[in-house]
Amino acid sequence: MSARFDAERLRGVFPLLAQEINGKPLVYLDNAATTQKPDRVIDAVARYYRTINSNVHRGAHTLSDHATGAFEDARDAVRAFINAPSREQVIWTRGTTESINLVAHSFARGRLGAGDRILVSGMAHHSNIVPWQLAAQATGASVVPIPVTDDARLDLDAFRALLDARVRLVALEHVSNAMGTIHPVAEIIAAAHAAGVPVLLDGAQSVGHLPVDVQALDVDFYAFSGHKMFAPTGIGVLYGKRAWLEAMTPYQGGGEMIETVGFDHTTYARLPYRFEAGTPHIAGAIGMAAAIDWLGGIDREAAARHEDALLAHALELARELPGFRLLGRAPQKVAVLSFVIDGAHPQDVGTLLDQQGVAVRSGHHCAQPVMSRFGVPGTVRASFSLYNTHAEVERLFAALHKARSFL
Repeated sequence: MSARFDAERLRGVFPLLAQEINGKPLVYLDNAATTQKPDRVIDAVARYYRTINSNVHRGAHTLSDHATGAFEDARDAVRAFINAPSREQVIWTRGTTESINLVAHSFARGRLGAGDRILVSGMAHHSNIVPWQLAAQATGASVVPIPVTDDARLDLDAFRALLDARVRLVALEHVSNAMGTIHPVAEIIAAAHAAGVPVLLDGAQSVGHLPVDVQALDVDFYAFSGHKMFAPTGIGVLYGKRAWLEAMTPYQGGGEMIETVGFDHTTYARLPYRFEAGTPHIAGAIGMAAAIDWLGGIDREAAARHEDALLAHALELARELPGFRLLGRAPQKVAVLSFVIDGAHPQDVGTLLDQQGVAVRSGHHCAQPVMSRFGVPGTVRASFSLYNTHAEVERLFAALHKARSFL
């Protein structure tokens, strides 16, 4: 346990955590699905709607000017957060899913042909599988999974064998949402680039736990969501290398993404606006900036050690629970406990935990292929964040013992 990190004190800025569920103090362990929001983020969103609510860009009045300033300041905050080379390479989207679909539509389809291949992770979230399948179906290409080892790591030897002249893109998650595995993405990117292949990383599960430096990674595209890093839902980011972005066609048409429009010809706006058609989620972007600012005041190394200690505590208690089986034993992972209990359906376990005030996620976690790999329909997933405590880990396992007695 880290003596330097006071999760109990931190919890005071998360109002939702103070409530009771089914007459029990809430234990919120569904952070891989979405994190809770600190007061600073909630207040920033409310302040926007109360004081400067207006559409951004081109407005000839003070409210629009202030809203535009806050919106573009948020873009600058994201640029610094991921160390992007320029603000023009930070594109607002609705989340990781839309970011990946944008790349699949505007980048991949124009580069794919019959016989080409896209390599994806065998642990991928559906949003990093299905967009590539759609692109492949439209072009005659194929989507090929990188095999998964028994301890839920990507098989790097198999990956290198798959990385041949037919591969046009590698797309994988930085951190597995279903297993918690942290992939050796720097090594994978270097191998792909040596073969002349660009890489997209799904960073949805990494930005809330790990520092991200897109330049140090040398990644071609990086996609992530606000709601998994203490920011609002419905806001996300796509980072891309400038050369790729400038060569890509727009994903959607409409307002904001144009320079001039005529019935015979349209020209498109410069980066990043050519990929931001329509009124954006202004409040969401402002909320993301507030979340980044809040994270900047946290000792993230100490937070990571705290989360690791929570996972270690959970694994220790798991030894005392009959029928407990952990899926995802990779040595490098975030604080995700994905498990089954012999003879119990994950949904039943999740329901019984909820009755005791413990919120977890049950099911296939939008990662059905990896569930099939391990021969289960789904798992119970307890995912920890920096505001969780060791007392909550103990509450989880007390609730599991009680649930097992019913099952």
